[in-house]
This record gives sequence, C-alpha cells and structure tokens, in this order.
Amino acid sequence: MAEIRAETTGYTPREVAIPLLPTAQVLTDLHWETLLALADAVIPSIRVAAGKDHASSTTHYAVAEAELASAITTVSATIPVSQPSTDVARAYLDESPSSLPQFREGLQRLLADYVHKEGQDGIRFILDVLNTRAGALLLTGSTTPVQNQPVAVREQIFAGWASSRLPPIRLIYRSLSAMFKTTWMIASPTLPAAVGFPRVPMQVKYAPGCWEYEFLQFPPPASSSNDDSEPPETIETDIVIIGSGCGGAVAAKNLAEAGHRVLVVEKSYHYASHYFPMDNRTAPVSLFEGGASILTDDASVAIFAGSTWGGGGTVNWSAALQTQAFVRHEWAHEHGLPFFTSAAFQTSLDRVCDRMGVSAAHIRHNRQNRDLLAGARKLGYAADVVPQNTGGEEEHYCGYCTLGCSSAGKKGPTETWLADAAKAGAVFVEGFKADRITFTGSGREKMATGVEGTWTSREAYLSRSPTPRKVVIQAKKVIVSCGTLNSPLLLLRSGLQNWHLGRNLHIHPVLFGAAVFDEEIRPWEGSALTAVVKEFENLDGRGHGAKIETTVTLPPLFLPIFPWRGGLEYKKFCAKLGAMTSYIAVTRDRESGRVYPDPVDGRIRVQYTPSPFDRKSAAEALIASAKMAYLAGAKEFHVSYADMPPFSRSEDEGKTDEETEEEEGINNPALQDWIKQFRQKFPLDVEKAGYASAHQMGTCRMASAAGQGVVDPECQVWGTQGLYVMDASIFPSASGVNPMITNMAIADWASRNLSKKMRKEER
Repeated sequence: MAEIRAETTGYTPREVAIPLLPTAQVLTDLHWETLLALADAVIPSIRVAAGKDHASSTTHYAVAEAELASAITTVSATIPVSQPSTDVARAYLDESPSSLPQFREGLQRLLADYVHKEGQDGIRFILDVLNTRAGALLLTGSTTPVQNQPVAVREQIFAGWASSRLPPIRLIYRSLSAMFKTTWMIASPTLPAAVGFPRVPMQVKYAPGCWEYEFLQFPPPASSSNDDSEPPETIETDIVIIGSGCGGAVAAKNLAEAGHRVLVVEKSYHYASHYFPMDNRTAPVSLFEGGASILTDDASVAIFAGSTWGGGGTVNWSAALQTQAFVRHEWAHEHGLPFFTSAAFQTSLDRVCDRMGVSAAHIRHNRQNRDLLAGARKLGYAADVVPQNTGGEEEHYCGYCTLGCSSAGKKGPTETWLADAAKAGAVFVEGFKADRITFTGSGREKMATGVEGTWTSREAYLSRSPTPRKVVIQAKKVIVSCGTLNSPLLLLRSGLQNWHLGRNLHIHPVLFGAAVFDEEIRPWEGSALTAVVKEFENLDGRGHGAKIETTVTLPPLFLPIFPWRGGLEYKKFCAKLGAMTSYIAVTRDRESGRVYPDPVDGRIRVQYTPSPFDRKSAAEALIASAKMAYLAGAKEFHVSYADMPPFSRSEDEGKTDEETEEEEGINNPALQDWIKQFRQKFPLDVEKAGYASAHQMGTCRMASAAGQGVVDPECQVWGTQGLYVMDASIFPSASGVNPMITNMAIADWASRNLSKKMRKEER
C-alpha cells in the first residue's frame, strides 16, 4: 500500500526507537488464538461468500457479491482521487487484525506494559472460560469454542456482550472493543490510504528547537542484581523539581534565573523536533502516560496525559485560555483563596502568556473551526477565537501537534521555560522515576530533604535492561510537578497521610460528534482547536456546563471513541474520516472522582464516572453541535453514544427541496425528531457513551485549611516544610478551560514567592 507523504517540503521525521517487545507472556498460545478470533469479529475481513451459506466462514465475514460491491463503492467514494480507489477500498475491506503482525505486537505491548494485574487477570479469565464447554455455552450459547465459530456468529456473540446481564461481561466488551479498534488503527497499512491520511501534514514545516538539551548521565550499577548494598549515586542541589511539564518548567525558569541551583528530573525522555510528528505506533509509547491506553475502572472514559520532556505542553494543541472570572470568583470565595481574584494572579497570567507569545493574530481556521464559528453566528451562540501559544509571530497551521511539533512553533515548555532554565544553569535528568520524598523530623517539623528514585539510561530503557541506577537527591526544597495522575501517588508512596490525596479528581469529560459531508474535508489539516462556543457553559447557574470545540482527527485518537455496530458498518464509518469535521462537548464537571495506586503494582488507577448532570450537559452541547453541522451542510451527524443512531439528511427531493430546506434551517422536521429522540435518552447511560479526557485536575487541591485539601495557599503541602506541589493537581475544582495557562500562572506566582522565602531563610 503506497504511503501518503507530505506534498510540499519533503520533510520526513526521523525514526523513533521504542523499547523492545516485552518478554513477559501475559497470554498463552490458546489465549492468543481466542483473542485474535474476537478481534477478527470486531474488525473483520470482508469477502464474497464462497458458497451459498454466507455465514459459515471462519476466516472472513462472508457477504454476497452485490453487498461487497456496494461496500467498495461506499469506501471508494471518500478516497482521494489521486489513489486507485477501487483497489485501495478492496484491500481495506479485506484486511483483518490477525493478518497484521503489528496488531499482535501492539496488543502484546499493551497487555504487558500498560494493563494492570487485575485487568490482565480479567482478560485471561474470560479467555479461559471461552475455552471450556460450560463457559462457551454460557457466554456464546454454544459449546463450540468461539475461535471455531464463523466470523458472522462471533460478531453476534461479541455484540451481545454489550447488553449482557452480567456487569463484568459488559466491562470486558467495552475494554476489548476499545483495545481492538485503537490497536487496529495503529497497525493498519490500509486505513491511512483509504481515508487519504498522510504520515505528516501537507503543510508540514521543520525547524530545530531553540535549545539542545543535555542530561546528566550516571555510571551503570556494578551489579545487575539490583543489590541493595550497592551505594546509590548522590546529588546535592538547592531545589529539585520532579516533572518537566507546564508547572515544573515555569518553576524551573523562575528559580534558576533567581540564582538557585535547580535540578529538574523527568521519568520520561526528551525527543528533539526532528522526531516530530511521531507516528501512531511510537507516539503512545514515547509521549503519553500509560501508552495512551488508560481507562477509568468502569471503562467509561479514556484518559490522555502527556509523559515526555515538557509533559502535557509537548502534546497539547496550542489552545491558551486564561482562567475565567466565574471560576476565579469560585476559588476565591467558595474555597477561601483570595489570590485568584487578586491583581497578582492576573499579572502571572499575563506574564506566562507574554513569554509564549499567546495571540490570536495569526490564526488561520481550518474547515471544522470555520464551521463552528459560522454555526454559532447563525444560531446566535456566544463564541470566541481561541488564542494560541505559538509565539505571536506567524501562522501555525498544523493538526498533528499532539504527536509533537516539528516546526518548534508551539511555544510550550521545551521551547520557552525549560530552555530559559537551562540558560540560567538548571541541570536536567531524564529517565528518573521518583520513588519517594525523603524527610527529617515529624509532625509540623516534617521537613522535606530530597527524593530517592531510580535512573534508567535511554539505552537500558530501549533494551529493557533490568539494571536501573539508584539515585538519591538531597535538596533544600522539593517541588512535585508530576501531574494530576502521578503527584498524589508519589506523595502517598512517601508516607503522607491526607484523606484528600488523589480525590477531587476533575477531568473535563468529553463527548464527541462527527459530521460527514459529500466533499473532501481533510480535517487533520490546520490547527485543531482555534474556536470555542460558550453558550452552554453555565447550565446550572454556577458555572457548570459544556463548551463546544473541535478536536484532533488523527485516526487512532478520534475514530475509536465512536460506537461499534458491526464490523462492516464500522469499517464504512471509519473510511469517511477524510470527509468529516469534528465536534467535542468539553464538560466542566460538577462532580469528581479519584486517582489511586493499583494495590498490586502501584500503577495509576482512575475511579471516575461522569455524573448525570455532566452527562446531560455534554449531550445538550452535542445537540447544538448537530444543529451547527446541519447548517454547514453535513449529510450525517454521528455521536459517541452507542444507543443513538446517526442523523442522516434526507435525500428525497420530493419531500424537501433545497429552497424549503434553506428556509427551514434547524426547524427541519427530521432534525427535530432526531433531537427529540436524543433528549429522551437523558441522562445518557455511561456504559453506552464514549468519553475521553485530556484535562485532569484537583487531586492535590489547594485549600485554605489543612483539613480541606493537600496544599496551602502557597502550594506547600499541609503538614510539611519545604515540600511543594506545582501542577494542575492543585486546582480547587475544574478550571473549565484548557488548564495550561492556569497551571503556569499558579506556578509562576508560587515559585517567585518560594525564591523570596529562600532568600530570607539564607539571610
């Protein structure tokens, strides 16, 4: 299958090395046979039936010749004219997961590296049950092993699990369907060709980053046995900052420029701009927490968080919104934190925006953002252009920035704060996993003295060497900036006891919409998020509701969230990506969840279910999105809710001619019937909804009193001295906007205050 490449500059990113495949055998050969048989039912090979019985094939989904011809025509209709569309469509429909070695490799990496022990046990248990006569009868209605069933029968079995009376079976359905869809899109060589999706953007630009980072290296341990008797490597500094994301990077700049010795440690690794944008196979491993595969415990929400040098600021979409007045008022008056309505906070907001060149001056909206603004104008909705942190000097027309910015035009931490810190003498370590904060004293005299952890060289990381180097960092002050998912877990590992640790988790749960047009759109071109509709952000009178935005439409990040209604239908839906625009309902969640460590291996677990109010808020915003899509001329509108069929525009000219349709607008009877049907499903069943989250906040929240949160108004952890948290985990509640600017402004103010405090202590 010919690869679609950039048509302008000829730039091709360098290949990114990722760790060798894990050697741990999570599944047996029989497990794999059963799992791949299920995957082939979800994403089947579509072929003409060899005989009269269309449902008997165990290798492919057998259809009549006329049905295959119709499917090829449907898929070919959206393939760019430059491609041999019929051949591409046929190859795409013929492909199955088990035919792709990369698919099994992807599942092997996912299961071994990112699925917690309980999840692994659950998958093995289901696969074992399916391979017993009694279990197969219970779960499939037949004593025949599922891998020996025809593909069409397997599809019916898997679809039936979605509505099983047994909650664990419904959970397995949601988890496996998400796993199969995403892994297939990463592995598939035919999907990019079928939708016209290029390896790099057509308008791609490359520029070297502003700084060539250097990282401390340590000699390997003398023994490969992790002998506890071997002395650790010891470093001494004034301030250690754990995490290189938006909060930690701002603190590093301010404290280094104030003359303090600053050491920034990061558990992940740095990649220069010539590796960007990464491809869909390497980016999850190299840039995202948990391989971009974290699900809440009930599998209702997919969680995306950055884990690389620069943290979330390396993978976000450039949207740079300041904290809104109603949120600042809530934090100041309901949480007793007057800083948020002070001039000092506004000064910090402006300072961080100025450093990154936040501006709307050079924005060129792509089609989906133009549709959003045009629809809002026609319906009278409140809408704004979203400023971008792109230096304020030139256009930044790239929808791939969540895979890293090749142009260095996105002025995130690596292009601003960390570079400034380096120039001021800050020292950096990559590949450092913080195990625990160290202390002296007890009670209110509990003084942070540094951090202990393990360092793994890049070479050892890639080769899966089992010999990390123990490192002890001694410091006068410790700043935890590990992000909302990791910061509370580090504090818990360090022996801190605070009921609020990990709680108060807000995630801005997002529901998705996809509008399908008759023409080629290429929605991945251009900046992903440059406009916002705010009409529905205050549905309870207390600042809770949903904003409407657009999103990145890279296949593995956009398409898997939409419901699966059978293998052939799902393949036909995915093939329409090149003719789609996106809508997302970003909810300022009123209720919260929690982050906690897995009891077996300590990795991140997330307990969160969108509340009925938040589910209704998102659905109302999706209804408004459908109206805007209709006015833009969309012929279909899909939502990420399995129990709601897509809206399809009538093609019966005898009922509605173009003139009548233009006069009706959103009063079109078919559209109104669809809206009525959707509202009858409120509040949406979480098990049938596809939610995602790219914003996490609140798990170490700031409070005016010790019993109400984790950190005090100066970001110091209650009950300690010298230990601070500076990241989005300290937000008192959901920010309601992309958290980057709020996070940076708090870190700017807190780190400047810390520097003043240290100078006084020295004197």
